[in-house]
Amino acid sequence: MAKKRKKRKEIKRKLLHKYRLVILNENTFEEKISFKLSRLNVFITGSLFIVCLIAFTTLLIAFTPLREYIPGYSSTKLKKQATELTYKTDSLVTVLNYTNKYLDNIRMVLNGDVTNNKINRDSLFEQFKIDPSTIDLTPIKEDSVLRAQVALEDKYNLFERSTKNINQILFSPINGTITQEYDPNKKHYAIDIVAPSGTPVKAVADGTVIFSEWNTETGYVIILEHKDGLLSVYKHNGSLNKEQGEIVRAGEVIASVGNTGELTTGPHLHFELWSNANPANPKDYIDFK
Repeated sequence: MAKKRKKRKEIKRKLLHKYRLVILNENTFEEKISFKLSRLNVFITGSLFIVCLIAFTTLLIAFTPLREYIPGYSSTKLKKQATELTYKTDSLVTVLNYTNKYLDNIRMVLNGDVTNNKINRDSLFEQFKIDPSTIDLTPIKEDSVLRAQVALEDKYNLFERSTKNINQILFSPINGTITQEYDPNKKHYAIDIVAPSGTPVKAVADGTVIFSEWNTETGYVIILEHKDGLLSVYKHNGSLNKEQGEIVRAGEVIASVGNTGELTTGPHLHFELWSNANPANPKDYIDFK
C-alpha cells in the first residue's frame, strides 16, 4: 500500500510540478515572455483545444455550404438541381432533334432534293380499319327523318353554292408568262414565271420568313412558312425586302424579280410550293392568269 501511495504522490507531483516556458531574444538573450506551466495544465488546455476544434469543424460543415465539397456527402438541394437539369436536358435534346429535322427539310427545299421512299400514310391505319360487313348499316328512323329534312332544305336553298376548287386558296406571287411548268420527272419542282426586272414579288399567303439570304446557285432566295406545313419558295430575286423572322401578310411585297444566281437564264421568278417537306404543284393551289 505504501508503494502505491508513493507512486500516486509521484504521479501527482509530476503532473502539478511547475515548469517555466521562456521566450528569449536570440541575439541579446533578453527575456521576452515567460509562462509557468504544468503537465496537467498542458493536458487540459490541449484537450479543450481539440474539443473546441472538433465542435467548430462540425458546426462549419453542418451549417455552411462547405459540406457540399466533402466527397460522398449527399445534398438534397443538389439532387433536386440535378433532377431538374436532367429534365431540361431531355427537353433540349427533343427540341434539338425537331430543329434538326426542320433544318433538313429547309435544306431539301433549297437543294430541290426529294426522298423517293415516301411513306404511305394510309397503310399506317390498316390495322384499325373496320370491316363494313360486320356492322349493321340499316338507317334508323331518326336518321331517315333527318335526311329527308336536309334534302328538303337544300332543294329550296336560294343561295348559290361556290364551285371553286378549295385548293386554290393562295394569291399569285406575280403576273407574267409561265415558261416552264412543274415537272417532277425532270426534278423541276417549281414553275418559272417571266416578268420584267424589278417587278414586285408578293407573298402568296400569311406567313413567317424563315430564310432570306443569298445562294450561289439560285441568287437571292426567300422562303415563307405558312400554316398546315406549307412552304413557299421564291428564287432568283433581284432584291429582298424582308428579313428572317419577320411576319408577312398575303399580297405583301417581299422581293423583286431579278436575274441572280448561276442557274438563272434571265429575269424570272422560280416559284416552289412544299407541303410537309414534299414538293407540290403550285397550280393546284394558285390560279395563274
